[in-house]
Amino acid sequence: MADPAKRLKTNVPGDFFVDSTCIDCDACRWIAPSVFDRMKGKSRVFAQPADPSTERAALRALLACPTSSIGAGERQDASAVAKDFPIAIEGGVAWCGYHAASSFGATAYFIRRPPERGGNVLVDSPRFAGPLVERLEALGGVATMFITHVDDEADHARFAERFGCRRVMHAADVEGIEGLETLLEGEAPIRLDDELLAVPTPGHTRGSTCLLYKDRYLFTGDHLAWSDTRAQLYAFRDACWFDWETQIASMRKLTALTFAWVLPGHGRRVRLPEGTSAQALSRCIGWMRHGDVL
Repeated sequence: MADPAKRLKTNVPGDFFVDSTCIDCDACRWIAPSVFDRMKGKSRVFAQPADPSTERAALRALLACPTSSIGAGERQDASAVAKDFPIAIEGGVAWCGYHAASSFGATAYFIRRPPERGGNVLVDSPRFAGPLVERLEALGGVATMFITHVDDEADHARFAERFGCRRVMHAADVEGIEGLETLLEGEAPIRLDDELLAVPTPGHTRGSTCLLYKDRYLFTGDHLAWSDTRAQLYAFRDACWFDWETQIASMRKLTALTFAWVLPGHGRRVRLPEGTSAQALSRCIGWMRHGDVL
Protein backbone atom coordinates (compact mmCIF):
# COMPACT_ATOMS: atom_id res chain seq x y z
CA MET A 1 0.00 0.00 0.00
CA ALA A 2 1.17 3.52 -0.74
CA ASP A 3 2.53 5.77 2.00
CA PRO A 4 0.28 8.74 2.87
CA ALA A 5 3.39 10.63 4.00
CA LYS A 6 4.66 10.41 0.41
CA ARG A 7 1.39 11.47 -1.17
CA LEU A 8 2.09 13.60 -4.25
CA LYS A 9 0.81 17.17 -4.04
CA THR A 10 -0.58 16.83 -7.55
CA ASN A 11 -3.35 14.49 -6.31
CA VAL A 12 -6.79 15.97 -5.74
CA PRO A 13 -8.17 15.58 -2.18
CA GLY A 14 -9.96 12.32 -1.38
CA ASP A 15 -9.50 8.64 -0.63
CA PHE A 16 -7.37 7.65 -3.60
CA PHE A 17 -3.86 9.00 -4.14
CA VAL A 18 -0.50 8.21 -5.76
CA ASP A 19 2.72 8.50 -3.79
CA SER A 20 6.23 9.50 -4.85
CA THR A 21 7.38 5.91 -5.48
CA CYS A 22 5.45 5.91 -8.80
CA ILE A 23 7.68 4.79 -11.72
CA ASP A 24 5.40 6.25 -14.44
CA CYS A 25 4.63 2.82 -15.94
CA ASP A 26 1.22 4.06 -17.23
CA ALA A 27 -0.79 1.04 -16.00
CA CYS A 28 -3.18 2.91 -13.72
CA ARG A 29 -3.89 5.49 -16.41
CA TRP A 30 -5.38 2.95 -18.81
CA ILE A 31 -6.97 0.82 -16.09
CA ALA A 32 -8.89 3.76 -14.61
CA PRO A 33 -8.53 6.68 -17.05
CA SER A 34 -11.25 8.73 -15.39
CA VAL A 35 -9.29 8.71 -12.11
CA PHE A 36 -5.60 8.77 -13.02
CA ASP A 37 -3.57 10.89 -15.42
CA ARG A 38 0.04 12.06 -15.71
CA MET A 39 1.64 15.19 -14.30
CA LYS A 40 5.31 16.05 -13.77
CA GLY A 41 6.53 12.62 -14.86
CA LYS A 42 4.33 10.56 -12.54
CA SER A 43 0.75 9.38 -12.31
CA ARG A 44 -1.69 11.21 -10.03
CA VAL A 45 -5.36 11.15 -9.10
CA PHE A 46 -6.95 14.00 -11.02
CA ALA A 47 -10.54 13.02 -10.08
CA GLN A 48 -11.85 10.83 -7.29
CA PRO A 49 -14.15 7.96 -8.38
CA ALA A 50 -17.66 9.21 -8.99
CA ASP A 51 -19.54 5.88 -8.95
CA PRO A 52 -19.10 2.20 -7.94
CA SER A 53 -17.82 1.18 -11.39
CA THR A 54 -15.11 3.84 -11.40
CA GLU A 55 -14.22 3.02 -7.81
CA ARG A 56 -13.76 -0.66 -8.72
CA ALA A 57 -11.51 0.32 -11.63
CA ALA A 58 -9.41 2.45 -9.26
CA LEU A 59 -9.10 -0.49 -6.86
CA ARG A 60 -8.02 -2.74 -9.75
CA ALA A 61 -5.36 -0.16 -10.56
CA LEU A 62 -4.27 -0.19 -6.91
CA LEU A 63 -3.82 -3.98 -7.01
CA ALA A 64 -2.17 -3.94 -10.42
CA CYS A 65 0.35 -1.20 -9.54
CA PRO A 66 3.81 -2.81 -9.65
CA THR A 67 5.29 -0.57 -6.97
CA SER A 68 2.32 -0.30 -4.58
CA SER A 69 2.29 3.43 -5.24
CA ILE A 70 -1.50 3.83 -5.13
CA GLY A 71 -3.27 4.32 -1.82
CA ALA A 72 -6.89 4.48 -0.70
CA GLY A 73 -8.81 5.43 2.40
CA GLU A 74 -9.85 2.98 5.11
CA ARG A 75 -13.36 2.59 3.71
CA GLN A 76 -11.95 1.14 0.48
CA ASP A 77 -11.65 -2.66 0.46
CA ALA A 78 -9.17 -3.78 -2.21
CA SER A 79 -9.62 -7.41 -1.19
CA ALA A 80 -13.14 -7.23 -2.65
CA VAL A 81 -11.70 -6.98 -6.17
CA ALA A 82 -8.60 -9.16 -5.69
CA LYS A 83 -10.29 -12.09 -7.40
CA ASP A 84 -11.40 -10.04 -10.41
CA PHE A 85 -8.17 -11.05 -12.14
CA PRO A 86 -7.61 -12.38 -14.73
CA ILE A 87 -10.13 -10.06 -16.41
CA ALA A 88 -11.61 -11.24 -19.71
CA ILE A 89 -10.85 -9.34 -22.90
CA GLU A 90 -12.32 -11.63 -25.57
CA GLY A 91 -12.32 -15.24 -26.70
CA GLY A 92 -10.66 -16.78 -23.67
CA VAL A 93 -7.97 -14.07 -23.59
CA ALA A 94 -7.64 -12.15 -20.32
CA TRP A 95 -5.52 -9.48 -18.65
CA CYS A 96 -3.68 -10.83 -15.59
CA GLY A 97 -3.32 -7.61 -13.61
CA TYR A 98 -0.75 -7.72 -10.77
CA HIS A 99 1.97 -6.03 -12.84
CA ALA A 100 5.56 -6.66 -11.72
CA ALA A 101 8.10 -3.98 -10.83
CA SER A 102 10.86 -6.14 -12.34
CA SER A 103 9.23 -5.75 -15.78
CA PHE A 104 8.63 -2.01 -15.24
CA GLY A 105 4.93 -2.70 -14.89
CA ALA A 106 4.45 -4.62 -18.15
CA THR A 107 1.08 -6.23 -18.88
CA ALA A 108 0.84 -10.03 -18.85
CA TYR A 109 -1.98 -12.03 -20.42
CA PHE A 110 -3.71 -15.37 -19.87
CA ILE A 111 -5.15 -17.58 -22.60
CA ARG A 112 -7.62 -20.17 -21.37
CA ARG A 113 -7.68 -23.35 -23.49
CA PRO A 114 -8.72 -26.93 -22.74
CA PRO A 115 -5.96 -29.56 -22.40
CA GLU A 116 -6.84 -31.12 -25.75
CA ARG A 117 -5.91 -27.80 -27.43
CA GLY A 118 -2.63 -27.45 -25.58
CA GLY A 119 -3.79 -26.06 -22.25
CA ASN A 120 -3.63 -22.57 -20.75
CA VAL A 121 -0.97 -20.04 -21.69
CA LEU A 122 0.62 -17.13 -19.83
CA VAL A 123 2.05 -14.47 -22.11
CA ASP A 124 4.87 -12.79 -20.17
CA SER A 125 4.97 -12.91 -16.40
CA PRO A 126 2.75 -11.04 -13.98
CA ARG A 127 3.70 -10.63 -10.35
CA PHE A 128 3.50 -13.90 -8.42
CA ALA A 129 0.57 -12.72 -6.29
CA GLY A 130 -1.41 -15.17 -4.16
CA PRO A 131 -4.93 -14.23 -5.34
CA LEU A 132 -3.89 -14.45 -9.00
CA VAL A 133 -2.06 -17.75 -8.55
CA GLU A 134 -5.11 -19.25 -6.85
CA ARG A 135 -7.38 -18.09 -9.68
CA LEU A 136 -5.07 -19.49 -12.34
CA GLU A 137 -5.01 -22.78 -10.48
CA ALA A 138 -8.82 -22.83 -10.36
CA LEU A 139 -8.89 -22.14 -14.12
CA GLY A 140 -6.75 -25.19 -14.86
CA GLY A 141 -3.23 -23.95 -14.20
CA VAL A 142 -0.65 -22.97 -16.80
CA ALA A 143 0.75 -25.33 -19.45
CA THR A 144 2.92 -22.82 -21.35
CA MET A 145 4.51 -19.50 -20.52
CA PHE A 146 5.52 -17.49 -23.59
CA ILE A 147 8.08 -14.77 -22.83
CA THR A 148 8.11 -12.10 -25.52
CA HIS A 149 11.51 -10.64 -24.61
CA VAL A 150 14.10 -10.31 -21.89
CA ASP A 151 12.52 -7.31 -20.14
CA ASP A 152 9.26 -9.06 -19.24
CA GLU A 153 10.24 -12.40 -17.69
CA ALA A 154 9.59 -11.12 -14.11
CA ASP A 155 8.51 -14.04 -11.85
CA HIS A 156 8.70 -16.72 -14.57
CA ALA A 157 10.64 -19.14 -12.37
CA ARG A 158 8.04 -19.07 -9.59
CA PHE A 159 5.20 -19.73 -12.03
CA ALA A 160 7.16 -22.59 -13.61
CA GLU A 161 7.80 -24.11 -10.20
CA ARG A 162 4.15 -23.81 -9.17
CA PHE A 163 2.51 -25.02 -12.39
CA GLY A 164 5.22 -27.08 -14.08
CA CYS A 165 4.72 -25.08 -17.28
CA ARG A 166 7.17 -25.05 -20.16
CA ARG A 167 8.70 -21.65 -20.79
CA VAL A 168 9.19 -20.54 -24.39
CA MET A 169 11.55 -17.71 -25.35
CA HIS A 170 13.87 -16.76 -28.19
CA ALA A 171 17.45 -17.91 -27.67
CA ALA A 172 18.80 -14.46 -28.57
CA ASP A 173 17.34 -13.02 -25.34
CA VAL A 174 18.09 -15.72 -22.75
CA GLU A 175 21.45 -14.54 -21.42
CA GLY A 176 21.20 -14.57 -17.63
CA ILE A 177 17.83 -16.37 -17.63
CA GLU A 178 18.13 -19.96 -16.51
CA GLY A 179 16.01 -23.09 -16.77
CA LEU A 180 13.91 -22.33 -19.85
CA GLU A 181 12.45 -25.43 -21.45
CA THR A 182 11.99 -24.28 -25.09
CA LEU A 183 14.32 -21.93 -26.94
CA LEU A 184 13.35 -20.51 -30.32
CA GLU A 185 15.94 -19.99 -33.05
CA GLY A 186 16.14 -17.90 -36.22
CA GLU A 187 13.81 -15.24 -37.60
CA ALA A 188 11.20 -17.32 -39.42
CA PRO A 189 7.76 -17.83 -37.79
CA ILE A 190 7.63 -20.96 -35.62
CA ARG A 191 4.46 -22.98 -35.14
CA LEU A 192 4.08 -23.96 -31.45
CA ASP A 193 0.77 -25.74 -31.99
CA ASP A 194 -2.33 -25.47 -34.19
CA GLU A 195 -3.34 -22.15 -32.58
CA LEU A 196 -0.06 -20.52 -31.53
CA LEU A 197 2.48 -18.99 -33.91
CA ALA A 198 5.70 -17.42 -32.60
CA VAL A 199 6.93 -14.61 -34.86
CA PRO A 200 10.48 -13.39 -34.16
CA THR A 201 10.50 -9.59 -34.37
CA PRO A 202 13.98 -8.37 -33.38
CA GLY A 203 14.39 -4.67 -32.78
CA HIS A 204 13.32 -3.68 -29.29
CA THR A 205 15.68 -6.45 -28.16
CA ARG A 206 17.61 -8.90 -30.29
CA GLY A 207 15.25 -11.74 -29.38
CA SER A 208 11.89 -9.93 -29.23
CA THR A 209 9.13 -12.28 -30.42
CA CYS A 210 5.40 -11.76 -30.94
CA LEU A 211 2.84 -14.48 -30.37
CA LEU A 212 -0.18 -14.87 -32.66
CA TYR A 213 -3.16 -16.80 -31.25
CA LYS A 214 -5.86 -18.13 -33.58
CA ASP A 215 -4.96 -15.56 -36.28
CA ARG A 216 -6.74 -12.93 -34.19
CA TYR A 217 -4.80 -12.00 -31.06
CA LEU A 218 -1.27 -10.62 -31.50
CA PHE A 219 0.73 -10.39 -28.27
CA THR A 220 3.53 -7.93 -29.00
CA GLY A 221 5.61 -7.40 -25.86
CA ASP A 222 7.35 -4.04 -26.37
CA HIS A 223 7.51 -4.34 -30.16
CA LEU A 224 4.16 -2.73 -31.08
CA ALA A 225 1.37 -0.90 -29.25
CA TRP A 226 -1.48 1.55 -29.75
CA SER A 227 -1.14 5.30 -29.24
CA ASP A 228 -4.33 6.99 -28.07
CA THR A 229 -2.89 10.44 -28.75
CA ARG A 230 -1.94 9.60 -32.35
CA ALA A 231 -4.81 7.16 -32.94
CA GLN A 232 -2.47 4.68 -34.60
CA LEU A 233 -0.12 1.77 -33.97
CA TYR A 234 3.37 2.79 -32.95
CA ALA A 235 6.68 1.60 -31.48
CA PHE A 236 8.90 2.93 -28.69
CA ARG A 237 11.78 4.59 -30.51
CA ASP A 238 13.25 6.01 -27.31
CA ALA A 239 13.10 2.53 -25.71
CA CYS A 240 14.61 0.54 -28.57
CA TRP A 241 17.41 -1.41 -26.91
CA PHE A 242 18.76 -3.22 -30.01
CA ASP A 243 18.21 -1.56 -33.41
CA TRP A 244 15.49 0.70 -34.84
CA GLU A 245 15.99 -0.24 -38.50
CA THR A 246 15.77 -3.91 -37.56
CA GLN A 247 12.54 -3.18 -35.70
CA ILE A 248 11.10 -1.51 -38.81
CA ALA A 249 11.98 -4.60 -40.86
CA SER A 250 10.30 -6.78 -38.22
CA MET A 251 7.20 -4.63 -38.41
CA ARG A 252 6.97 -5.30 -42.15
CA LYS A 253 6.98 -9.02 -41.39
CA LEU A 254 3.76 -8.63 -39.41
CA THR A 255 1.88 -7.24 -42.43
CA ALA A 256 1.66 -10.81 -43.78
CA LEU A 257 -0.35 -11.90 -40.73
CA THR A 258 -4.07 -11.65 -40.03
CA PHE A 259 -5.08 -10.30 -36.63
CA ALA A 260 -7.60 -7.98 -35.00
CA TRP A 261 -6.17 -7.41 -31.52
CA VAL A 262 -2.82 -5.87 -30.59
CA LEU A 263 -2.03 -6.82 -26.99
CA PRO A 264 1.23 -5.19 -25.83
CA GLY A 265 3.32 -5.42 -22.69
CA HIS A 266 3.71 -1.64 -22.57
CA GLY A 267 1.41 0.83 -24.26
CA ARG A 268 -2.30 0.48 -24.95
CA ARG A 269 -4.09 -2.48 -26.44
CA VAL A 270 -6.49 -2.08 -29.35
CA ARG A 271 -9.05 -4.00 -31.37
CA LEU A 272 -8.66 -3.01 -35.00
CA PRO A 273 -11.55 -3.10 -37.47
CA GLU A 274 -11.64 -6.45 -39.25
CA GLY A 275 -9.25 -6.72 -42.16
CA THR A 276 -7.33 -3.51 -41.44
CA SER A 277 -4.22 -4.82 -39.67
CA ALA A 278 -1.93 -4.55 -42.73
CA GLN A 279 -3.10 -0.99 -43.40
CA ALA A 280 -2.59 -0.02 -39.75
CA LEU A 281 0.90 -1.51 -39.78
CA SER A 282 1.79 0.31 -43.00
CA ARG A 283 0.85 3.61 -41.36
CA CYS A 284 2.97 2.67 -38.34
CA ILE A 285 5.94 1.81 -40.55
CA GLY A 286 5.61 5.17 -42.31
CA TRP A 287 5.72 6.93 -38.95
CA MET A 288 8.70 4.81 -37.84
CA ARG A 289 10.65 5.87 -40.91
CA HIS A 290 9.74 9.54 -40.95
CA GLY A 291 7.99 10.50 -37.69
CA ASP A 292 9.28 12.03 -34.49
CA VAL A 293 9.96 10.34 -31.16
CA LEU A 294 6.84 9.74 -29.06
